[in-house]
Amino acid sequence: MSRAVFLALALAFAAPAFAQAKLAPGFTALPKGATVAVIPADIELFSISLGGVLEPRGDWTEAAARNFRAALLAKQKGFGINAREISDKDFEPFTEIAALHRAVANAIGLHHLGSIVARLPTKEKQLDWSLGPSVQEIRRATGADYALFSWVRDSYVSDERKVAMVALALVGMGMGGGMQVGYASLVDLQTGRIVWFGDVYRARGDLREAEAARETLDALFAEFPAPK
Repeated sequence: MSRAVFLALALAFAAPAFAQAKLAPGFTALPKGATVAVIPADIELFSISLGGVLEPRGDWTEAAARNFRAALLAKQKGFGINAREISDKDFEPFTEIAALHRAVANAIGLHHLGSIVARLPTKEKQLDWSLGPSVQEIRRATGADYALFSWVRDSYVSDERKVAMVALALVGMGMGGGMQVGYASLVDLQTGRIVWFGDVYRARGDLREAEAARETLDALFAEFPAPK
């Protein structure tokens, strides 16, 4: 995910929006006994420089990936789903599917959950998106019925920018801070249909800390359709 797309998502979500469906038509919850392939999370963290430039931080990203994974494992147990975690190595043959999902999910964020001016009238406010038959490759390789994808971009202001923000606030001026933007989606591996989509967009949260990462997972999966 490029920094330009990250900023575009932030702008889209920043505009006024109305509640949209998080479940695909006709889908209400995971069937009991269904197996879910948990795809490695796509996570990247940035530092925001004094001039507002997003600078990737590998050390933060590594910590965030560990914390996110641990929090997701705990969340899976709480949901009572039959999860099958896929390692980074085992997922390497499916990088094109990951790229496809990233593009479709970004479109959902922009056109379904974002600003009303970006809505697609042909979707009729429904979560009606699919990755197509290509996901059946994951189904054949893992034996899973569904796949769970997640993507998060988080940014934090540098010390220099913090000082500037305080100084500007004293004279009644504002300067943008960090943002946490993320999504998660549940994909039917037989049809390719995205049956649930969760999102988070806010100016708080910190994946670098384990407890804060768990809170992010709680927000991202607040409406997850766990088996009933």
